[in-house]
Amino acid sequence: MSGDFYAASTCTYLKMNQSSLPYKILGVDPGTNLLGYAILEVCGKNLKLIDFGVFRLKEYEDHHHKLKEIYLQLQEIIECYLPKILAIEAPFYGKNVQSMLKLGRAQGVAMAAAITMGLEIHEYAPKKIKQSITGNGNASKEQVAALLESMLKIKIDTAHLDATDALAAAVTHFNQNSSLLSGTKKHSGWSSFIKDNPDRVL
Repeated sequence: MSGDFYAASTCTYLKMNQSSLPYKILGVDPGTNLLGYAILEVCGKNLKLIDFGVFRLKEYEDHHHKLKEIYLQLQEIIECYLPKILAIEAPFYGKNVQSMLKLGRAQGVAMAAAITMGLEIHEYAPKKIKQSITGNGNASKEQVAALLESMLKIKIDTAHLDATDALAAAVTHFNQNSSLLSGTKKHSGWSSFIKDNPDRVL
């Protein structure tokens, strides 16, 4: 597999409100220079981090080659881990039209790779993800990473925050989905959840 990966093998369980057969969520933070990915496994009421990392695409000068690599490498990740859901960060609106266009293409290719493999697709706005993790829609990448480290008992290299964003997208999907299925109180963020349910965190 081409591209540079930063993988974390630490596996941590969090007790959550969801009863179902085990399944995996693929989180993606799209980009044409760095693309972050994360694999989470949901086992009943437990959330397990399987792997997360980044694709480094700067070595490919041609934009279309980058898109091809995104498609192929994500399909390899899907074939390896067999997730059933893609949780992807939606492009944010910015002033640079060309950057927005490239980011949108990267997201589209990532979604196409997942759709062709039969995954469900769920998009989350950056503010929605930050709100879910930290309770603050304007939180920094570093704040999101710090809370994920605390919750999942892992160490995140600050050079790989794109992988952290992908992990946050996957956790956001789980958090929202478990709240909807359980019919319990919806929390503004993980800090709120932990405060209300200290006995559910290991």
